[in-house]
Amino acid sequence: MDLTPSPADEQFRAEVRQWLAANKPALPMPSGDSPEGVPVHLEWERRLFDAGWAVVSWPERFGGRDCSLWQWLIFEEEYYRAGLPQRVAQNGIFLIAPTLLEFGTPYQQERYLRRMAAVEDLWCQGWSEPEAGSDLASLRSRAVRDDERGGWRLYGQKCWSTRGAYCSHMFGLFRTGTAEERHNGITYFLIDLRQPGVDVRPVARLDGDDGFADVFFDGAFVSDADVLGEVGRGWYVAMATAGSERTLSLRSPGRFTATADRLVSLLRDADPAVLADARLRTAVADSWMAARAYTMSTNALVTRIESGAPVGAEASLSKVFWSELDVALHETALAVRGADAGLDEEWMRGYEFALAGPIYAGTNEVQRNIIAERLLGLPRR
Repeated sequence: MDLTPSPADEQFRAEVRQWLAANKPALPMPSGDSPEGVPVHLEWERRLFDAGWAVVSWPERFGGRDCSLWQWLIFEEEYYRAGLPQRVAQNGIFLIAPTLLEFGTPYQQERYLRRMAAVEDLWCQGWSEPEAGSDLASLRSRAVRDDERGGWRLYGQKCWSTRGAYCSHMFGLFRTGTAEERHNGITYFLIDLRQPGVDVRPVARLDGDDGFADVFFDGAFVSDADVLGEVGRGWYVAMATAGSERTLSLRSPGRFTATADRLVSLLRDADPAVLADARLRTAVADSWMAARAYTMSTNALVTRIESGAPVGAEASLSKVFWSELDVALHETALAVRGADAGLDEEWMRGYEFALAGPIYAGTNEVQRNIIAERLLGLPRR
């Protein structure tokens, strides 16, 4: 693995850094999970798209630049170095888009990808249900065949749909077979939420934002053209989406190295008594090194991907690492802030969000089972 940047990559980094410095919005931006914040983020992300920076690794016809994964990592690093926030379009461009590029029909790709990159459509995930979270194969929401219209009628409930209160579309899993079929009776649908038979109910988070939604379906229609993959084989398509959610796409290293650098600056600016605390200095150093370790791990993963190797159960290793790293970074920052931690809105909101990391994208308990069984070959109890 040769990590020496090429002259083209260095030029690309300089171009990204210059454009972001000249065009980034006023910071901090309001929360992208709030009614007042969503329009502000959409305006910013449309500006990214118009300048060709929204999805740099995508084909040009979908709004990208045909850049390599290495250049995408460079863009992400510069994006977060500039202090910019997570994207409101992230569930679309980082989760469903890679799956569409791999499994989608030409019609689906042409219909959805460019609009997704331009934030003309916002996507949420419809997998979890009240009785089907970690054991997703037990989901009960169902799709009933509608031969007259050439499609399916959806029934049931999806919960914890991130940013679902503001989204126009959902990528969802519904049972088209029997419950006994488990994984083999599930189909993957691309759903327009702006239709009769859909009831979106916002759910307030700990930080006060309507960042989640429960979505109820009572006969909403999806055409055959919006089945992603084969009917009854949605589980296997969904595992590709899960790989994107748990590793490279959703959580690039740049997000954590930027946070680690902010943590180091926080310690340097702290009171002398804090600087004298060897335990805090060690915790900051450990977090900084862990963020760099995640960068190196991702570099190894990109090297494998570019050689044609698939992303398999290794995604679970990444997910456990980055989610626990995020908690450690923010816990350490609050410890450095000490009695003033509750007054530091940026670090406190980051901490509240980090606490969800070991739960979403598949709980870390489940990921450790996958690691034990599929990577270490340990027996299943």
